[in-house]
Amino acid sequence: DIRETAFVYAITAAGVSHAITQACSMGELLQCGCELTRSRAPPSPTAGPGTEGTAWEWGGCGDDVQFGYEKSQQFMDAKSKKGKNDIRALIDLHNNEAGRLAVRSYMRTECKCHGLSGSCTLRTCWQKMPHFREVGDRLLERFNGAFKVMGGNDGKTLIPVGDNIKPPDKQDLIYSADSPDFCSANRKTGSLGTRGRVCNSTAMDTSGC
Repeated sequence: DIRETAFVYAITAAGVSHAITQACSMGELLQCGCELTRSRAPPSPTAGPGTEGTAWEWGGCGDDVQFGYEKSQQFMDAKSKKGKNDIRALIDLHNNEAGRLAVRSYMRTECKCHGLSGSCTLRTCWQKMPHFREVGDRLLERFNGAFKVMGGNDGKTLIPVGDNIKPPDKQDLIYSADSPDFCSANRKTGSLGTRGRVCNSTAMDTSGC
């Protein structure tokens, strides 16, 4: 797997998780809905100006990111788990998880004030997913700092290659092979390359640069 493949797996797993969670919140799926908050110990929401000491409660329609996370696991990881002792499968599973965590680990708390004449005597708060653009930007940062790894002798572990400052964590992207030269034509892969191609710098389709 090359660095670009790592990004594709991560952004796809993140997209599945994000889309399913969003569909749940919008009532488009029968199997899920808003997040169940009664059994969850509430963290302290971020207070806005003038809301110090204001009473608050969980409410609204929080995004059930755990449901989307689990469905993404079932859908994206099924094929790789069949060969989980293979280095490529281990890398794919890791990058899938990194993509899902780029959504789940960055939930934010949103609140709405209630009260007479603009006062904020009570706030209702709920959990909201990050915008998918934020998820993509975060994964792009991970792509730029991706770690190269190789398989361990036991076939079950991945070992960082080179002098890394730290080993990759669950949110880092990993790869095992260097990327080819995308500029030059490659008959083996069928790529025509990009060198000499005429493109339109303002186009958003395949004619763009």
